[in-house]
Amino acid sequence: MQTYYYKVAGFTYSITFADDHNTKEVIASSEPFLKDAPAEGEKLLFQLIVDDNFRPADKGDEIGQFDCGGCNHGVYQKADGTYQVLISNELGDHCALLEASEDFSNGSVALNGDARMRNFGLNNALMLMFAFASAPHDTVLMHSSVVRKDGRGYMCLGESGTGKSTHTRLWLTYIEGTDLMNDDNPVVRITADGVARVYGSPWSGKTPCYRDVEAPVGAFIQLRQAPYNKITRESTLDAFASILPSCSVMKWDSKKYKSICSTVAKLIEKVPNYLMECLPDEAAARMSSEMCCKERL
Repeated sequence: MQTYYYKVAGFTYSITFADDHNTKEVIASSEPFLKDAPAEGEKLLFQLIVDDNFRPADKGDEIGQFDCGGCNHGVYQKADGTYQVLISNELGDHCALLEASEDFSNGSVALNGDARMRNFGLNNALMLMFAFASAPHDTVLMHSSVVRKDGRGYMCLGESGTGKSTHTRLWLTYIEGTDLMNDDNPVVRITADGVARVYGSPWSGKTPCYRDVEAPVGAFIQLRQAPYNKITRESTLDAFASILPSCSVMKWDSKKYKSICSTVAKLIEKVPNYLMECLPDEAAARMSSEMCCKERL
């Protein structure tokens, strides 16, 4: 049995490998976030036990499907509030079974399949644990591609296929002094000083960008494909409608959902939000960077 500690966006959590089948190499993308044991008295965000021999004592009632980038995970809940999530990949293969306490502070997960399936299962279990354990702390895990320039993070939002990664690659190609912080699942947190910050994470979709980095959020950019390039500042209502769908949420959990909605409302007050209707070209990248990097609230 081996326990390891990881720190993401200022939160420390532990993973204990309790069987003979799995090691921390299953989640190599978490290696940049590996830390020493926390100081005495430091509270962990959550604790997760990985044990292929884990079997729930009973099954909860199905309450919904969690859409994770096109992969649907079945979500169940027991009478005491305990969650169970059957994690499936894009082929529908069952990769993991997660059982977590109602507040996601403690969980156990059994992995299944080959190395790729186990990696997918454990990474998704960790994303769920992190997203919902951190929700009460002005923190959201967002579906976004984010670049950094001049010390600020610029976050591209939009539905799958709208060109988030394409647009950030255009920034990297044509906008001097930019670097990629994360390409799919950065963490956004309003810290104690009231600043909205974006953090790299161990989860970055198909692009291997697992960086322990952070920056104040410079802008949210909602992308929409168009036969022209145009950028406009969004109204408060439109900004809320743009940001909320990009956050990991469970609408059936009203307490966590309200926490995430509250965090989004605070982000809108602190960070400029834009609608970028654009082509996938250099001119679009220059237009968005010139607008977003020069303007502040």
